[in-house]
Amino acid sequence: MRNRAAEIPTKLELRGGRIEVLAEQARVTIVDIFNRLGCHDDTSQAITDHLIDANLCGVESHGVMRVMQYAERMRSGTLGAGVRPEVRTTETGATMIDGGMGSGIPAMSLAYETVISLARDSGLAALPIINTGHTGRHGAYADAAAAQGFLTICTGGGNHRVHGQVAPHGGARGMLPTNPWCIGIPGGDLGPVVMDFATGRIAGGWIYAAQSAGALLPEDCVIDRDGNPTRDPQAYFDGGAILPMGGHKGYALSLMAELIGEAMLGPSSPECNWFLLAVDTRRFRQPEALQAAAEEVLADLRNCPPAPGFEKVEIPGEREREQRRQSNGVIAVPEQTWRQLMELSEELKRG
Repeated sequence: MRNRAAEIPTKLELRGGRIEVLAEQARVTIVDIFNRLGCHDDTSQAITDHLIDANLCGVESHGVMRVMQYAERMRSGTLGAGVRPEVRTTETGATMIDGGMGSGIPAMSLAYETVISLARDSGLAALPIINTGHTGRHGAYADAAAAQGFLTICTGGGNHRVHGQVAPHGGARGMLPTNPWCIGIPGGDLGPVVMDFATGRIAGGWIYAAQSAGALLPEDCVIDRDGNPTRDPQAYFDGGAILPMGGHKGYALSLMAELIGEAMLGPSSPECNWFLLAVDTRRFRQPEALQAAAEEVLADLRNCPPAPGFEKVEIPGEREREQRRQSNGVIAVPEQTWRQLMELSEELKRG
């Protein structure tokens, strides 16, 4: 069998190995876990499919390792299991998505479906998403929307006094959440172009993944409680912080997201508020013309000579789709993470 474990793009330095698991095998186990936690079956399937797809795309920080985190919050009551997101209208007539304090993955899926429907009618639409748990890998939603011809821009922020994860530029203490930004747009011949990143040097999910897998973090991403660089994920949980991506630039992006999420949209719980904007690109240019023009730009970038240490110039979003194709329905999970998932499954079966 082809060794996919050696081909996984990862930021983790594992102390153990990986186990290769058929995606469908993992799906059966994880759907059962969420069903036993009290989720509706369609909710369990939606969450599971999203997490497994993240692994297939090589984004394990948002993959099946999140099952343990979600389960812990559902069991503690901080995340609702048997709830569904709803489309609501505010007193001022704005459309919004209320997650009902449940999983953010169904809520964000509903948000993208809703905003696309609105933008299809008017050309432009925006809506907030509130009262949600972790919303998963945003690149997946943006990629699907761009494939339908929509430019989407999404950012999240709020609750910084509870989720002080990232130090501001020049600071030594976590003061802001990781406050991601995600933009997707129809691309060239190889599909949409998708930008999806947190405003810290590393997404919080990678720290959870490292802790789960017993791995070390990359250098120059995290500081301990005294402001010293560290690669130990536990040092972060013991009062450390993530450094801002790009110094003052990442800090500025994070601050903007925080003001949008908290100052404009109001108090957030259990995590942050999100703001999603969609534009129907067909209002500006026919799909064929947009694709041809985009391909000209992207082809020039792909043909750029690689710098020392790089094999080629890559286009945001293309790597994940290629990784999914190459994975051929198999995910390579850190052994320790898979063991924890199996232990959780058995514990829930015993009741």
